[in-house]
Amino acid sequence: MAELAASFDRAAGIYEGARHGYPGDAVDWLLERRPVDVLDLGAGTGKLTRALVGRVGTLYAVDPSAHMLDQLTAAIPSALVAVGTAEHIPLPNDGLDAVLVAQAWHWVDPQRAIPEVRRVLRRGGELGLIWNVRDESVPWVSDLTRIMHGSAAEQFVAEGVGIPTDLGPVQTRTFAWKRPFTRQGLLELVRSRSYVITAPTAERDRIVGQVSDLLDTHPDLANPKHWSLPYRTVAYRITVG
Repeated sequence: MAELAASFDRAAGIYEGARHGYPGDAVDWLLERRPVDVLDLGAGTGKLTRALVGRVGTLYAVDPSAHMLDQLTAAIPSALVAVGTAEHIPLPNDGLDAVLVAQAWHWVDPQRAIPEVRRVLRRGGELGLIWNVRDESVPWVSDLTRIMHGSAAEQFVAEGVGIPTDLGPVQTRTFAWKRPFTRQGLLELVRSRSYVITAPTAERDRIVGQVSDLLDTHPDLANPKHWSLPYRTVAYRITVG
């Protein structure tokens, strides 16, 4: 799993171009208590960070990849950026109202990360976790996953385990939405996935070719003008006692 997580460092540009942000109603829900000092932990290129600008007071962004953070800094110069991990957060004790983790909690070692989150949060602060996952109840989306392999995030969310309930009370919400896409956009999304990034060249080419064939042949995708990828955004708020 560590190799897959580290793969994003060498594909920061692909990730930035292909990945998308989070629906506004999900972000509203995470920020319902109006936190002032907020950390986007595992921020990557800043897909969630962008939605926090102007909505919180002091905005921190921490990620293990300096290359990913270069992309974030270029897009969000107001964010206070540092290289770090969930297991070693480079911020002082009791300084945050909220720690938000987007598309990343499944990569962490909870035995080390949970004490760090507790350390940097003020009493009554919140840990917010959020994932975008494709809606595989749609047949062509299920076929897409079969071709390009499921991700660690999707397995984590589907199993519903690993949420740090020992930190405090947990609330959860799911938000359904769709994202329009083009052929090139979907192929870039496929290329940005950790499994594809780390696969041998022949395997990457096979996956991309089969996804392209799916777009050409699946009856539900006959009209490219109406292509949209359905998602479920799953969010959690944990109040730290």
